[in-house]
Amino acid sequence: MTVKQISSIFPAVALLILVSCNSGADKTPAAGTDTDSAATTNGAVVRELPHVKTEPVEYEDGIKTFNSIAAFDSANAGKKPIVLIIPEWWGVTDYVKDRAKQIAELGYFAMVVDMYGGGKVLSNPKDAGNEAMKYYKNPQLAQERFDNALAIARSYPQADTSRIAAIGYCFGGTMVLNMARLGERLKGVVSFHGGLENHGITARKGGIIPSVLVLNGDADSFVPVSTVNEFKKEMEAANASMQFIGYPNAKHAFTNPGATALGEKFKLDIKYDEAADKASWEEMKKFLEKIFQ
Repeated sequence: MTVKQISSIFPAVALLILVSCNSGADKTPAAGTDTDSAATTNGAVVRELPHVKTEPVEYEDGIKTFNSIAAFDSANAGKKPIVLIIPEWWGVTDYVKDRAKQIAELGYFAMVVDMYGGGKVLSNPKDAGNEAMKYYKNPQLAQERFDNALAIARSYPQADTSRIAAIGYCFGGTMVLNMARLGERLKGVVSFHGGLENHGITARKGGIIPSVLVLNGDADSFVPVSTVNEFKKEMEAANASMQFIGYPNAKHAFTNPGATALGEKFKLDIKYDEAADKASWEEMKKFLEKIFQ
């Protein structure tokens, strides 16, 4: 079944297409990318989640077309808090789609934010870095992309529009922190091994509305101690409700099982850390439960 909905949520008329629902989605407990591509899962055996429904989502902003997925527990008829997920700089990979399924299994309405447009997936650090830099340099563009995705998530009958959070991985972690700095009216944001620099949009005192949870690798060479200290000072000056958790020996991208192979392939200081992955996921679960009470 295909459902089309015309909406005026964007400056131009937006088109929302919810295509062919899949009621028997798979989930890898901590899905990752394989050794050759940032776009595919790591080949682990997956288990069936009969109640988690995934729906491809396509929408437009008058300039670009965006492709993503939404996921939710179809066995639960009630409205579910919204959790938007901003991916790593690789784009809308299978890894982040699997994370959306995991979020849905927890009882939330999950949707991946397609920041780049077209559901783009990039396979090397040079292209990924060039694409991501557009949103580091232009936080307002990032916020526009976030708001467009949020408007689509809000349009689902399964979504509780009064309870909204955002989580992000690496690049996505930076983006959700920037959404908080820009005053997005969210219950909370969670950054998994995200960059902490504010890129010129220092948080105003009292200007951060959501609670903030930062899950950081203590051995992350992309986030030195000096940057961590500056970030903590910024959050303190802004009177933000912020919790910062560091994981000893964990490097950048510690939640992605494909990170180690990608690091070796591209000579990047990134590595999967199973203990930090599981521990940080549990912290996120507790955080979401608390903010959505």
